[in-house]
Amino acid sequence: MSVRCAGAACLWRIARSNYNRASPVSTIAEQPLQSGVVTSPADGMLSDAIARTLDTPPAERAELFGRLVREIEEFMTQHPEERPWTCRLYIGTDGSSIFRGGVGHSLVVDTAGRLWRARSYEDFETTYRFVGTSCEIDTLTPLYAQMIEYRPRETAQRS
Repeated sequence: MSVRCAGAACLWRIARSNYNRASPVSTIAEQPLQSGVVTSPADGMLSDAIARTLDTPPAERAELFGRLVREIEEFMTQHPEERPWTCRLYIGTDGSSIFRGGVGHSLVVDTAGRLWRARSYEDFETTYRFVGTSCEIDTLTPLYAQMIEYRPRETAQRS
């Protein structure tokens, strides 16, 4: 049996050959659970990029995050054995910088320098334009009330 997590890069597998719906739960629990979680070096790099960006003055955040994203893309291009990692920059109708990833997630740096975690489709009003035979994003209007704001991590102990 396989279960795919929507919007996440994970895949859990339970060996089918030893799975029997009629078996008591105790015998199922004795079977080893195998995880096929797909990770990428980009995951840690992105986490570090967000932390570094949050430690930067707000006026400099969009530019810094853009540079760090390009570094992640370059690193991942040099490691084709890893799963692909992409990010595209858009400018929101409010002047925000919108970094859209390839798996349905976006990060927004608003004009005040705050960072927001967004879903690429649900958290924006989007208009499209036709270019030749393709349909491309024309405008993105962030819906901040639906997003989650990233904040710097608190240190373990504060005086």
